Amino acid sequence: MTDNIYLCGLIGMDIQSSRSPAMHMTEADALGLRLIYRLFDLAQEPLKQDDLSAILNAVEKCGFAGVNVTHPFKQKIIPLLNSLSDEARAIGAVNTVIFENGHRTGHNTDWSGFAESLSRQLPDADLSRIVQFGAGGAGAATAMAMLRLGCEELVIVDTNEDHAQLLADRLNHIDGCKTNVRLAKISPELELGSATGLINATPLGMEGYDGMPVQAEWLHPSLWVADVVYFPLETELLKTARDIGCKTAHGGEMAVFQAARAFDLFTGHVADRDRMLKNF
Repeated sequence: MTDNIYLCGLIGMDIQSSRSPAMHMTEADALGLRLIYRLFDLAQEPLKQDDLSAILNAVEKCGFAGVNVTHPFKQKIIPLLNSLSDEARAIGAVNTVIFENGHRTGHNTDWSGFAESLSRQLPDADLSRIVQFGAGGAGAATAMAMLRLGCEELVIVDTNEDHAQLLADRLNHIDGCKTNVRLAKISPELELGSATGLINATPLGMEGYDGMPVQAEWLHPSLWVADVVYFPLETELLKTARDIGCKTAHGGEMAVFQAARAFDLFTGHVADRDRMLKNF
């Protein structure tokens, strides 16, 4: 914070359409705080990907309270930090950096954002056996949320099995983990047949990434379906699932709640989640 103004920002690539500035500044206004939120788009001239370290140094020297981090820097930024929260270390990705007295701490608010979203949208979701598609940054966060919510078995499906196995191994070695995290042993279709829930943690369904991670006939009415995609809110997967009787959860609330937790960390003030949802 500089002169009673909270300086915050987002570092990423192709982020001009991000809703983060509006979410953070609108909530700050509602709380009577002065907050400025800036985009550092390393896809925009004259910046380039190699400028990540320089940008981080610059915003820290300028007195920023912290920055959010998005694709493709959630892993690349880790060597530039002094410490990580337990969840960020386990997930292997950082989406929020806090600057404090010359110390950089990496956090991950994606996992808590998804956990809060699922708990609100599907409070009675059966977490016995979940099949998750995607083992990237978003998938690592949703998987951590499943662990924290008490999921009994989490099956991870990803086109890169080595990457998925690394995630499963990392999660299974968390102290106190009671969730059996594993890769699919049979076809995804058969795994879904006995599942209670499905999570899409891939970009499929996002604008520019048409399609679904599953075939429509793999879905069944006793399955709940959650999507991390929020642009659009109504993805093909969610519409298809709802049409056959599945309960669904869209990605908009995850986007809001991860931002709300980052706001808490930036300012030390608790964001009003319901108000942020209304303004989203």
